[in-house]
Amino acid sequence: MNNDPELSGKYLGTITQDFIKVSDNLKEASYQIRSRGFSEYPIFPIAKTDVGVGQILIKQKELDAEWNYSASYLDEFVQRDLVKEKNVDIFKEAYKNPDEFCCLFVVDEKFTNFIFIPYPED
Repeated sequence: MNNDPELSGKYLGTITQDFIKVSDNLKEASYQIRSRGFSEYPIFPIAKTDVGVGQILIKQKELDAEWNYSASYLDEFVQRDLVKEKNVDIFKEAYKNPDEFCCLFVVDEKFTNFIFIPYPED
């Protein structure tokens, strides 16, 4: 897997189309993760294959989605060494308001990165 910092139009299009379908579910999951005290930093891994991070929320083809969506949080990413302990503060500073933005961890053949995508306005 290569870590490409630029989100190409290919990814942006499929992620945006999917996100509209699943955003309500992810926003509710983010709220539950935070309100139950699991973490203030929910992360949603998305991939077209099983990545083994987090708990599956929405499987491909459910809600007519192209991606699998899982729910996780910063502590799991640190435990799995996906976020280095020395970079936790940097991650927290970059993390956007979880009431307004969804933190996706996109995993695909040629792209692996965190992106923040705004939830649609109600």
